Amino acid sequence: MRLLKVFFAFILLTSCNDNVEYSQYVSIPSGWDKTKPILFQLEQMDTITKKNLFVMIRNDEKYQFSNLFIITRLEQPNNEVIVDTLQFEMATPEGEWLGYGFSAIKESKLWYKENFKFPQKGKYTIKIEQAMRKIGENEGIELLDGITEVGLRIETAK
Repeated sequence: MRLLKVFFAFILLTSCNDNVEYSQYVSIPSGWDKTKPILFQLEQMDTITKKNLFVMIRNDEKYQFSNLFIITRLEQPNNEVIVDTLQFEMATPEGEWLGYGFSAIKESKLWYKENFKFPQKGKYTIKIEQAMRKIGENEGIELLDGITEVGLRIETAK
C-alpha cells in the first residue's frame, strides 16, 4: 500500500511540472541566519509571458511557529529593487503542517508574485531573508531552526 501511495505521488508531482520554467533550492543545514539572505540568480528572463513566482519552503518538526515572515528583494537589471514583506501560514491552529510530504519534512509552495512580467531582459537577483521574531520581542530571531531548504519556483501563468 505504501508503495502505491509513493507511485501516485510521483505521478502527481511529475505530471504538473510542464509549466515550470525555474526551480532551485538552497539547503540550510544548521538554521536560517537572519543576516544571510538566500540568493537566486536569474538569467535572461522572458519579458513577454506572465509568470507565477513561488517561494518553496521545506521544514521539519524543529520549526516552532505556525507562520513565517520573510522579506524578498527582487533586484532588476536597471538596479531598481522591489522589496516585499510576506507572511505565510505554515500550520493549522491545531498544529498540523499545511505543507505536503510523507516524512518529517514538509514542503510548502507559497505565492510570491502572481501574473508577473519581468520588465526587461537581463540578470535578476532574488534575495529571501527570514524576518521572524518572538511575540513581545523587538529583535528578530538570529538563527531560525526547522527550515531545511528554501527554494524559488517560476511557472508560466495560465
